[in-house]
Amino acid sequence: MKALRLVGYTFGGLSAVYAGYYTVLYLTRWEWQRALISAALLIVVEVFLATVLLLTRLTRLEARLEQSDARVEEVRKRLELTRDPVPNHFNWLRSSDLTDVNGSRTFVFVPVLMVAGAALSGLAMVLQKVAGATARPGAERRLAGRLAVLTAPPTTGTASLEDQTAVPPARTGRRAIAVVAAVAGLVLVPVLWSALADATQTRAEEAPDAVSTTMVFRVETRGDQSPEAVQLAAQDLWETCRRSTAAENGDATLNRMDADVYTGVVRPALPSHDMMRLRGCIEDANTNRTSAVVLGEGQVAQRG
Repeated sequence: MKALRLVGYTFGGLSAVYAGYYTVLYLTRWEWQRALISAALLIVVEVFLATVLLLTRLTRLEARLEQSDARVEEVRKRLELTRDPVPNHFNWLRSSDLTDVNGSRTFVFVPVLMVAGAALSGLAMVLQKVAGATARPGAERRLAGRLAVLTAPPTTGTASLEDQTAVPPARTGRRAIAVVAAVAGLVLVPVLWSALADATQTRAEEAPDAVSTTMVFRVETRGDQSPEAVQLAAQDLWETCRRSTAAENGDATLNRMDADVYTGVVRPALPSHDMMRLRGCIEDANTNRTSAVVLGEGQVAQRG
């Protein structure tokens, strides 16, 4: 069981790291569809880890409850052993006393005493009935539950008390690892947050010393692969992605080089951050049944 939990934690932890890494990577590349898929996978893995952790805690709690119930049942059985197997509520009416003829007892039969005895017997019977009705079987179980904390712990499968140390050894290694992990997390989280915010923010940049930006990409469609369908998918993808940049690119043309290879030209040239956004949008290919791969990119420098 422990090995299975270890495998589950290892698999879930590696999957979470893998999904988190690609979520950040796709965000920095401006590939939003892939980032959403990776983030959804990360949430699924986190739910899986939380479920495994809850099931482990519930299993431990159930085991503790079963041990407690077993100890309570053992104490209740011991209480039953102390009970008289044949209860005799009126010891003064035992037949052994009535048949004693050695003269050690004096039998007094006075009508007044007989009436008083009958009245007391009736009162005792009423008290007995009331006590039997109010004292339910759960009273002994509650008493056993209170006494269970005073019993010795079970010794089956455990070492003897003489072999156990009075004070457990201090786990300095685990504490040091926990402190180092906490400090590393406090330092790493702001750094990653700042890097991610810097990579995904929209900001104005200086225009490069170039005339235009050129990007060559291949378009593939699923289903209808006719030249007209590919041309329409490429044009739709280009018009969608060229508007995702922060810089103005009113002069953006698309030219066909081969059956499925196209060249997009933007004038004036785009800054480096906008080129990354354009490339990420094209490779993300969020149009229907279309995928694209960037084959190359560059800028045409100004003459003289």
